[in-house]
Amino acid sequence: MRSKLKAVVQIDKSTAAINGAAVQSHKRSSLVKCVGAREGDELIRILIVDDHLAMRVGLTSILGAQHELEVIGAAANGDEALAMLEQRMTDILLLDLRMQHMDGIGLLEEVVRRRYPLRAIVFTSYETDEDVYRAVSAGAHGYLLKDSSEQELVDAILAVHSGKSYLPPHIASRLTERMHRSSLSMRELEVLEMMAKGLTNKQIAASLGISDHTVRSHVANITEKLNVADRTEAVAIAIKLGVLQLH
Repeated sequence: MRSKLKAVVQIDKSTAAINGAAVQSHKRSSLVKCVGAREGDELIRILIVDDHLAMRVGLTSILGAQHELEVIGAAANGDEALAMLEQRMTDILLLDLRMQHMDGIGLLEEVVRRRYPLRAIVFTSYETDEDVYRAVSAGAHGYLLKDSSEQELVDAILAVHSGKSYLPPHIASRLTERMHRSSLSMRELEVLEMMAKGLTNKQIAASLGISDHTVRSHVANITEKLNVADRTEAVAIAIKLGVLQLH
């Protein structure tokens, strides 16, 4: 799938080109199913959620060509996906992590809250420890990177649909490492963000309305939990692990 997805991402992103590609993809998918699907087979219904138009078209084309799969819709963000889920029976939610309006984590949490009878696979370019941990904690049953092969994506969908989890070895390793590390509290995250902006302890204390001593305690907890020596290293490792996201 590497070559296919790269080709798709590089296509002309004008509305006409995207819509044309989507129509042709639908026609090819329908033809394949009429010719190749066995009578009585139940197709696995997939909803794609990704904020890139070209990626949505590409995935629709690739997955729609599989005899056992059916793409029932493609949404640009979590809000659109929830609207579709209200109207369409879905077996597999294939979603990106970082999107506007409602991101992948927010969507996963809402799907769990509403108790939709589906299973979810994160399909993303992000693979930090924190990304993987947050996705699985929010309810993802699989986690796959966008440079995965077409066959691996199909295998992941089939495995997750059958009730299994799907985490490639390097993703599983990141999850294990993260699970052995204590989470930062909301206050510690606030202090960490201000550290990243270069604020001193006194400035942080004034901004949060707390004492210098309390700030020093938070900084000590942060460095201990991240297993680093000082605040500079704490900021650097937090960005690397995905604990801290700079906008």
